[in-house]
Amino acid sequence: MRVLDHPFGCEGGYAWELVAEVAAVRAWREDVAAVVREWGADDEAVDVVRLGVSELLSNVCRHVPDRRCRLTACRETGGVRVGVVDRSARPPVIKPPDWMAEVGRGLWLLRGLAADVGIESLPGGKCVWFRVGWETRGARGRRAA
Repeated sequence: MRVLDHPFGCEGGYAWELVAEVAAVRAWREDVAAVVREWGADDEAVDVVRLGVSELLSNVCRHVPDRRCRLTACRETGGVRVGVVDRSARPPVIKPPDWMAEVGRGLWLLRGLAADVGIESLPGGKCVWFRVGWETRGARGRRAA
């Protein structure tokens, strides 16, 4: 794990260089959830982060031949930006899902739950990211006044 100083204008964060594997998605989802919970995220925000990490890494597994990627979690004021940088220039398609299909609705759902979802073209690939906000909490999980 690499600690980021101030990437993307955020207040600090983490980056993990990894090879996306279906069997490891759950562990990565829980690792990032633990980080954002430590940063003060409420339960709802943690759930959206879990969904988002699962979706972004699963998409790398399904659609990117070279599964080496970078997963980032950047702390922002009142929230987090989570992204996955992969080695494919092909952007994901976000469209209304076929509810009878087993796949194909994750980014569409994430777009409705996250504060923002985006795609950035990069040399040699792209970054797919999402932002989640949360309420500030005081000590022991109580809402701050």
